[in-house]
Amino acid sequence: MAESTTTQHAFAGWDKPNLDLSGADWRSSSQGAGDVQIAFVEGFIAMRNGGRPEAPSLIFTPAEWRAFVVNAREGEFDLT
Repeated sequence: MAESTTTQHAFAGWDKPNLDLSGADWRSSSQGAGDVQIAFVEGFIAMRNGGRPEAPSLIFTPAEWRAFVVNAREGEFDLT
């Protein structure tokens, strides 16, 4: 499977670097196909769909990742 790399985006305020994710150590919470995977790369957190690893990854700063995790734990993203 081919690994993807991020590309620079022309969005205002975009301050994420171009990270080479080809050698990233992707981790997931389960062995299931299609689950979310994360990798810690150069001080950033990359997140991807494990079922489609060739698709673009989301890149978070440590502060953004912390806010995401805290809010997820509190049910912020619960759609049920």
